Amino acid sequence: MRSTRALLSATLFLAASLASPQGTLPDPDAILVGTAPRPQVLLLGTFHFGYPDLDAHVTAEDDRVDVLSPQRQQELTELLDVVMRFKPNKLCVETQGGWLMHEYQEYRKAERKLGRNEFYQIGFRMMDRAKLDTMYAVDARPLVLDLYNGADSLRYKPWLDSLYDGWSFGGEDLLSQRYDAWYDATDKAKKHNTLLDIFLAMNDDHALDRDYGAYLNGYFKLPGHRGADVHAIHWYSRNLRIYRNIQDITTGPEDRILVVFGAGHMGIVKHLFECDPGYQLVRLKELVEQ
Repeated sequence: MRSTRALLSATLFLAASLASPQGTLPDPDAILVGTAPRPQVLLLGTFHFGYPDLDAHVTAEDDRVDVLSPQRQQELTELLDVVMRFKPNKLCVETQGGWLMHEYQEYRKAERKLGRNEFYQIGFRMMDRAKLDTMYAVDARPLVLDLYNGADSLRYKPWLDSLYDGWSFGGEDLLSQRYDAWYDATDKAKKHNTLLDIFLAMNDDHALDRDYGAYLNGYFKLPGHRGADVHAIHWYSRNLRIYRNIQDITTGPEDRILVVFGAGHMGIVKHLFECDPGYQLVRLKELVEQ
């Protein structure tokens, strides 16, 4: 054990020395990553094909994309052709429990048709294309629900009720209104773009970062720290737990993990993968350029 540690320390020292010309600090990845292979991750942020109207922004009926139309089905094939260049060997989806795998088995036995939801249109098709045997349900409930419904809920409920009094996603401030205008303009633009172009735009780094900015305005700016505290135990907590679930299904550097989630999650999840030296993040646009 000591000899292994000594060898590792010597290797890291050499890497740091090579990466640190006199007068500069070492490149962190020279030490934290080096040349070691890492599991790769492709984040595929999506809009909800079935339009369940559960999010703060609701798309107008006239602006909804009909993924079951012949044209959109052809476009979906083109999108998945690009995603397959990633050669995924693990698939993570936005749900909890094992119900989706049960439905997939029924679909494989020709007992269920492909529904409209992205679970089916992307998830089931990627299972078939990549010859996978498991869809990992990595969604999570936020900490606030554990506090509100847990064994000590009577202790936390008054505090939580005071935090959430007057709070919701979105807001009435000028910047939140601009976000609403951006979302509306994006919905209208989807009608005139292919699914591949839509997904490229939705998964652009700058668009994901700006989309996350919506959670830092509006009711986030309630007096004092109320909005920040709600965000910490609600939306941020949920996405941290999602990330932790993905870590749990990671088994080695040979993993090529496709994560299919609502694009609203990806601003946080992308940042977590960017910061974690244990993973290599792959962008959809990189696959188009291959």
